[in-house]
Amino acid sequence: MIDPYRARSAVSRLVRNSSRRTKVLAGVVVLAVVGGLVWQLNHPESATAQAQTAEVTKETIQQTVTGSGTIQPQQQDDLSFGVSGRVTAVEVEPGDTVAKGDVLATLDTTSLDAALSSAKAQLSAAQTTAANDGGESSTQQAANNASVASAEADVASAEEDLDSATLKATFDGTVADVTIDVGDQVGSSSGGSSGGGSSGGQGAGATSGGSSQTTSSSSSEAAVTIISPKNFLVDASVAADDIEQVKNGLQVTVTPSGATEEIYGTVSDVGKVAQTSTSGSATYSVTVKITGEQEKLYAGTSADISIVVKQIDDVLTVPTMALTSEDGATYVQKVEGSKTVRTMIEIGQTYGQSTEVTSGLTEGDQVQFTMGARRAGGDSGGSAEQGQFPGGGQMPGGGQMPGGGGFPGGQ
Repeated sequence: MIDPYRARSAVSRLVRNSSRRTKVLAGVVVLAVVGGLVWQLNHPESATAQAQTAEVTKETIQQTVTGSGTIQPQQQDDLSFGVSGRVTAVEVEPGDTVAKGDVLATLDTTSLDAALSSAKAQLSAAQTTAANDGGESSTQQAANNASVASAEADVASAEEDLDSATLKATFDGTVADVTIDVGDQVGSSSGGSSGGGSSGGQGAGATSGGSSQTTSSSSSEAAVTIISPKNFLVDASVAADDIEQVKNGLQVTVTPSGATEEIYGTVSDVGKVAQTSTSGSATYSVTVKITGEQEKLYAGTSADISIVVKQIDDVLTVPTMALTSEDGATYVQKVEGSKTVRTMIEIGQTYGQSTEVTSGLTEGDQVQFTMGARRAGGDSGGSAEQGQFPGGGQMPGGGQMPGGGGFPGGQ
């Protein structure tokens, strides 16, 4: 900081040999310059402060709950053969588009064909025996009928094994992975489909709208994985303190890692059991179905989510920067014609750059403020945004939480 006394001393030395009139004039000029420098150094905000005018407006306020997770396909099936055998054909490779029912791969069926032929022959013999009623006792007839039923079951089992030697697509999608080659030997184990990593997708052992297909494997690795290529969801986690506000159908803003644009979705499932995060805090799983087809998304990408849990329409707001506090009161500089009038107001919730006005101003009023002035803020209303949600889904309204509770810390 410049010392004004030292500055004046310097001025005196500079003008010592000049005329008295020159001394006085030079001293006045230099002192004025020094005084200006001292003021700017002591009040740096004055150099850049600029008066600004803003309008008092009505806005739509949204309160949100945040979380994070991973983008996954809406449908994913990890398919494996249900019987042992040698791979004789692989019909697809990663990136291929397939339709439901398309053949993906096959096994050698020599032994399976023989087993089916044998089962059919045994069924034919059992049926012949049961049909030759030669005066057998009722006990013998019952035994013959039981043999027929058993043989029919064997035929059905052999047919199922033969069908399981052909791997088929369970829905229209894209091949994401193929882990088998022609000549590989694959095995089977008890159990069904590996089920895919996404809710909303049907496992290979329980397809939607089609026949059941056994796809178990002795290896945990699927033979072929198919996914929905452009339809995604987010498997996310939300803090336990916030989960009561989250309901199915609520709107969500999704921000993929590294993305420059937000996308939108809706809550499709809310977990019922708490989990422990890596930090040790309790969280709940929340599944968000992303709206529409997405060309630029990739499974496995991390994403942040923002769930709209409350919306209030027509909130009268003023820029938070326009508020000044003094002695417990809040006021603004209201523009009236060519002058400004200090006007006391009452405020409610603060939503980032906007603060709710409950009295003292009306829509359309103009207020003036200077950047860097002392400000006042209302009670924090939590994470909130302004504006309408562009995606689908339910919009909580009426100033109440979806679960029936009031807005925390406010109205």
